[in-house]
Amino acid sequence: MSYVAVSALSHPGLLRERNEDSLVVGPWTLCATVTESPQTLVFPLGTPLIVAVADGLGGHPGGDVASALAARRIASMGPALSSEDAVRDALNSCNRAVYLAAGGAGSELAIMGTTVAGVVVRPGSLLAFNVGDSRVFEASREGLRQVSVDDSPPLEPGERTTSVVTQCLGGTPGYRPIRPHVTAVSLSPGDRYLICTDGLTDPVTTDVLDAVMRQHDDGRAAFELWKAAITAGGPDNITLAVVRIGDE
Repeated sequence: MSYVAVSALSHPGLLRERNEDSLVVGPWTLCATVTESPQTLVFPLGTPLIVAVADGLGGHPGGDVASALAARRIASMGPALSSEDAVRDALNSCNRAVYLAAGGAGSELAIMGTTVAGVVVRPGSLLAFNVGDSRVFEASREGLRQVSVDDSPPLEPGERTTSVVTQCLGGTPGYRPIRPHVTAVSLSPGDRYLICTDGLTDPVTTDVLDAVMRQHDDGRAAFELWKAAITAGGPDNITLAVVRIGDE
């Protein structure tokens, strides 16, 4: 029987006072809290399974509120996300919900916002999606390949990363529609994916991420990825999930 193993953690890093990231694994959510070590959950491959991260915008009040709202809403819709259009509709619904909760101009939460990235695992195929700069990678023998599309401005000479996003859920005083990125890929036993916030990808290079994913699976991979971010200074909240398709 085919199954999906998901190993995940969420941690504030070394410099942030609190964790504004949220995590979705199937019906479960972990919002603005901390896991002491990676947790691994196993699901039968069948009903659409969603795994996602949401990164509340730093420097804006209510980042934790926005990421938790998006995570819980996506989790509740997960089993119905059977097509690319369904995923786009769900993300648009999350965007409207964040704006509604923000309360509009004059509210102290008026510009709260969050990025989101994740996958919907189905028999034979996977839907990768994102809004913002949280990322989805495919980890294969050929190396780590980014499947998501960063919503970021072009980098300046000498820059490797930027904290600026060109679209997210919420984030502005007045409603702004989004254009979610959704990509369908084929899926086979042994395939692995990494979903993470920029608390991992900003301090840790893709070469290091690739090396860890080549060497480790499941919870050990999640732990070593987290350790790499902490070793690099842990400047931001770190939330990640390693997804593996297995076959017994």
